[in-house]
Amino acid sequence: MTQLLNYIVSKTKIAESSVKNTVQLLNEDCTIPFISRYRKEATGNLDEVQIGDIVKFKDEFEALEKRKTTILKALEEQQVLTEDLKLKIKKTQDLTLLEDLYLPYKKKRKTKAETARKNGLEPLAKIIMSQNTTAIESVALRYTKGKIYTIEDALEGARHIIAEWINERTDIRNHLRNQLNRQAQIATKAIKSKAEDEKAQKFRDYFDWSESLNRIPSHRLLAILRAEHEGFVRIKIEIDNLRILKYIEDRLIRSQNACANQIKLAIADAYKRLLFPSLSNEALQNTKEKADEGAITVFAKNLRQLLLGSPLGEKRVLAIDPGFRTGCKVVCLDAQGALKHNETIYPHPPKSDSIGAIKKIASLVEAYKIEAIAIGNGTASRETEAIIRKIQFKNDIQVFVVSEAGASIYSASKIARDEFPNYDVTVRGSVSIGRRLQDPLAELVKIDAKSIGVGQYQHDIDQSKLQKQLDVVVENCVNAVGVNINTASSSLLSYVSGIGPKLAENIFNYRNKNGAFTSRNTIKKVPRLGGKAYEQAAGFLRIRDAKNPLDDSSVHPETYRIVEKMAKDEGVLLKELIGNRTVLQNIDLKKYYTDTIGLLTLQDIIKELEKPGLDIREQAKVFAFNENIKTITDLHTGQLLPGIVNNITNFGCFVDVGIKESGLIHVSNLSDTFVKDVNEHVQLHQQIIVKVLEVDVARKRIQLQLIK
Repeated sequence: MTQLLNYIVSKTKIAESSVKNTVQLLNEDCTIPFISRYRKEATGNLDEVQIGDIVKFKDEFEALEKRKTTILKALEEQQVLTEDLKLKIKKTQDLTLLEDLYLPYKKKRKTKAETARKNGLEPLAKIIMSQNTTAIESVALRYTKGKIYTIEDALEGARHIIAEWINERTDIRNHLRNQLNRQAQIATKAIKSKAEDEKAQKFRDYFDWSESLNRIPSHRLLAILRAEHEGFVRIKIEIDNLRILKYIEDRLIRSQNACANQIKLAIADAYKRLLFPSLSNEALQNTKEKADEGAITVFAKNLRQLLLGSPLGEKRVLAIDPGFRTGCKVVCLDAQGALKHNETIYPHPPKSDSIGAIKKIASLVEAYKIEAIAIGNGTASRETEAIIRKIQFKNDIQVFVVSEAGASIYSASKIARDEFPNYDVTVRGSVSIGRRLQDPLAELVKIDAKSIGVGQYQHDIDQSKLQKQLDVVVENCVNAVGVNINTASSSLLSYVSGIGPKLAENIFNYRNKNGAFTSRNTIKKVPRLGGKAYEQAAGFLRIRDAKNPLDDSSVHPETYRIVEKMAKDEGVLLKELIGNRTVLQNIDLKKYYTDTIGLLTLQDIIKELEKPGLDIREQAKVFAFNENIKTITDLHTGQLLPGIVNNITNFGCFVDVGIKESGLIHVSNLSDTFVKDVNEHVQLHQQIIVKVLEVDVARKRIQLQLIK
């Protein structure tokens, strides 16, 4: 435990007591949202990110220790484990260095060195390395037997063994690693036969490129690697080879005789055949891992902003999935997102029945008492929006354009089929668009986060690491908002702290069979939902109109008695205490301290009681694009346009200005000052004003500048 704590503290710089208590809670199967929200005294008020780092380095340490155990066992079986080697292995806190220690003893495939050993040349290799003889050829002659026919065969075999020894020296490997980390360049050259390929043109900036490997931005490295993967360029890692060779020679050669010449040849062979290929690939892979981490961070930030996008709330919505030839799919949803009606209208060519479409929409709005209209932002979106805005509704109907990203994935999924077994994918897609307006979080959790289309090069990065991080983001967002247990889908419930897919299904089925939950206490009746799951989940599940008003708040049931005592001490009923800011602000919190509950938790309780169940998200706002901009050819330099940020990367952000192509605001055009983090200047789905700087119609590229 001490080693684990020291390891995590060294990586995170978090206080040891906080790390210790957090690790203990994690070992008790507590979730990150639960720990960060309801165990602040134990952790010292660590947030979700800090706790996530503890989890990351805890897993890293445990993987390292597991590898050490495997290596030590292997070395014992080979009977080569000395006390000195054992101590070095146990002290190592780096997986790469651990593998270097194991390298000389690792069972190898058939190698040139292994063949030379079988031919009895290892003694000759040792004689050469001793550098004590000037007549090395005479010595080598004694080893010309069996499959070794000549002196040169003997010397070459000995050099192969020496090359392997050089490759296994940790000091030489570490020096080369250091030089690669500091000096290596990544260079690319176009493959001539593919350079004119249409798909290759987006990579043409990298047809002849060179840059420091340790400074290359993550997005550029991922772009170069994709270009290589698709066969448009070749990648080469370059370094001052002569300088490295001289370093190795200075370490190994201490004479000027014939042995020195043989060692020099072995060094060149070891470097070219073993050391450089292995360690340059390692350096590239390490840089790729850093690029992956950067890309995953960008994706996670974007996903969080997307999931916490502004909800319209429980309002009746008419949703339209627009299209030309196949028509516009229209659905009407009640305030809880239930499908009430669906049909297709054909306002666009080839049918062009705009009058009939207008009449139908107007009648549906009236019949289903619609309060807002959601239009998907795909094909025919702008044309459909223009028609809808012509309609003179009796009441004030808000019209929203909603992102369709991932809607097709949802509509064809098992989740969608289970929800709407009697409807086709077009109806399901329209329902998803409408529900996204009502509550983006509740709808987007049904879609694989990687299909939502935010981030950079998400298909080129480590998919398991990406999925793991995105799952954490979704879980944190769901629990930050809270979930109405009586209306939530099983997909949404599965992300609640302590629940998971199986229990979510049990909750969903229990609700369908027994009706709505009337209190948090009744949640315990769900099959297989035990005490631990209830402890982890209860504070994040909401029950509207419950007998106990605290059941519709983030106050955890374990602290109900404290709130009840507050009400009693203040001489008011519990329901009179909730929302009563005057009374709440005057409560002496010190009176309610316990061994496990202190000021941090009590302050959270007071904050929640002041505004119980308050949604942390802003409400959705109507946005209108410039109606004169329909295609990229309508753009010209100097225009000021309204736009919506639809993606954020490390190199800038992309903006929807109402046409098929999104424009890019490069980091250099976000501010007059240095931009360290794009998210400090814009947020996903933020409504902004941009200036058109450049339009490249041929490459379909638009350069923009942020105005406000």
